[in-house]
Amino acid sequence: MKILALTAAFGLTATAAFADDHMSNAVEAMDQDVSNGVVSADKVTAEQNGWLVVHRTDSEMAPGPVVGHAPLRAGETMDVAAILTEDVASGDMLMLMVHGEDGGSETGIFEYTLGASEDGPIRVNDELVMTVITAE
Repeated sequence: MKILALTAAFGLTATAAFADDHMSNAVEAMDQDVSNGVVSADKVTAEQNGWLVVHRTDSEMAPGPVVGHAPLRAGETMDVAAILTEDVASGDMLMLMVHGEDGGSETGIFEYTLGASEDGPIRVNDELVMTVITAE
């Protein structure tokens, strides 16, 4: 009985360690009211420190200009709020995307501009780590 309990405990520990080592990047968010000048992601998972970046987008689903960002810690973060730097109207589509902290000249300063490599988007299997919401 003790051996089985130890084996089960070790299995859970090993599984948790494996999950931590193989964390996948993800953004979860829902359509929301942004009239307060803030857009939030319910949960963001990032393998490294970086940024939650808010891009304008449309039905073509291409990332457009940046209209907000918030710093991210590596790991799982709940309720990440990004202050919008431009007015966003009800019905506007926003792409919430994970960006890295790589290639810039200053750590902790968001340096990305559309198409640049500094603090650029994270890709997994050549896909952007993002979700799209509609402002209400």
